[in-house]
Amino acid sequence: MTPSTPFVPPAGAHGGDAPAVARALGLDPGALLDLSQNLNPLAPHPRQIVGRHLDALGRYPDPEIATRELAAALGTDPDRVLLTNGGSEAIQLVAAELGGGVRSEPDFGLHPRAPHGPRWRSDPHSPTGRLAGPDEHADVWDEAFYALATGRWGSGPTRTSASAATVGSLTKTFACPGLRLGYVLADPDLLHRVRARQPHWPVSTLALAALPDLLDGADLPRWAAGIRELRAALVRMLTEHGLAVEGADAPWVLVAEPGLRERLAPHGVLVRDCTSFGMPGVTRIAVPDTEGISRLARALDRSGEGSRSAG
Repeated sequence: MTPSTPFVPPAGAHGGDAPAVARALGLDPGALLDLSQNLNPLAPHPRQIVGRHLDALGRYPDPEIATRELAAALGTDPDRVLLTNGGSEAIQLVAAELGGGVRSEPDFGLHPRAPHGPRWRSDPHSPTGRLAGPDEHADVWDEAFYALATGRWGSGPTRTSASAATVGSLTKTFACPGLRLGYVLADPDLLHRVRARQPHWPVSTLALAALPDLLDGADLPRWAAGIRELRAALVRMLTEHGLAVEGADAPWVLVAEPGLRERLAPHGVLVRDCTSFGMPGVTRIAVPDTEGISRLARALDRSGEGSRSAG
């Protein structure tokens, strides 16, 4: 596909659909700059850590050590932590047990939408990217991006004791979506009921073996500070290209520019259209590293040249 060819997103395409988009464009998926996923741009690639634990593939999963290490990082007891197959399973399990709906729209699409029951809230909020204020309340908190926004593993015991549960996604923090690591944080009684809904061996032995080393190598304060600097650089670059940008506390920014996803995709850059959030004409762009910002700038330049030529 040439840059002048109109790009039509595959049906149902969303963040994480880079392979489908690459096929639609006739591109190698590895050649795409995927800014539709919000992953830590500063985390080292997990291949070295994972490579040290390949012998674990010959064993059935035992979550005890990984759970204990994560509980220590979160500053809580192991009997309050349940490891899950990514943040999506954590959400599904808690939603199946508690039900409820989001506190207000828009919010993350995987959260339940019942009119009654516990209220859910992502923090930082998805899609606006704003951290919750000290007086804001929710019954279930989704802290998938909290560590990358604050440099701390979680909001602490004051908020967690006042809410029913917290869900999180470690794959965002460590930029390893293929390992599928998430968690539920709740009191032991609720966690027992949630665990009863979980299938046997939901988290792979390889992911469980790698998690303690991933936690040991985490530098949350440095990562969060670096993401703030990269986000500011991204906002400056996008503003210089004449785009209306809203950046808050999360590892992404919002851009009010209809058709931006279609403009960038033929140039090998994938961003997230926010129509599914009820925000047509708005695009979400993950904060990349410095090289990614430069590549996005080049794609904007080329897509602008194509638009002027067509006009």
